[in-house]
Amino acid sequence: MTEATETVKKTVEQATAKAKAQAETIQNASAKAFKDGVERSMSSFTELNAHGKKNLEAVVESAAAAQKGAEALSQQVLAYGKKTWEDNVQAAQSLSQARSVQELLELQTAWAKSSTEAYLAHLNKTAETLTASVKDSFQPINSRVSAVVEGFQSAR
Repeated sequence: MTEATETVKKTVEQATAKAKAQAETIQNASAKAFKDGVERSMSSFTELNAHGKKNLEAVVESAAAAQKGAEALSQQVLAYGKKTWEDNVQAAQSLSQARSVQELLELQTAWAKSSTEAYLAHLNKTAETLTASVKDSFQPINSRVSAVVEGFQSAR
C-alpha cells in the first residue's frame, strides 16, 4: 500500500505541477493581452487627440479666412457707398445747372447709365469676393474631411 500511496502522491504532484505551469502560462498570456490592449487604447487616444487638434486648427483657420473675406466685403461696400454718394452729389449739381429740358434729360440719362454700370461692376466685384471668401473659408475644413475619409478608407 505504500507503493500505491507513493504513486498517487507522485501523480498528484505531477498534476499539480502541470496545472501550476498551465495557470502561469494563462496568467502570462492574460497579462500580455491586457498590456497590449492598454497600449492600443492609449495609442488610439493619442491619435484621436491629434485629430482633434488638427480639426480645431482647421476651424480656426477657416474662421480667420471668413473674417478676412468679411473685411474685404465691408471695405468694398464702404468704398462703393462713398463713391456713389460723391457721384450723386456731382450729378445733382450738374442737373441743377442744366439750362434746358433737353440738357437736363441728357445729363440725367448719362448719370443713370454711369450709375447702373457702377452698380453692376460693384455687384460683380462683390460676388467674386464673396465666392473667393467662401472657397477660402471652407478649404481648411475640406482638407480635414478629406484626411479623415482617407484614414477611414486606409483602415479598411
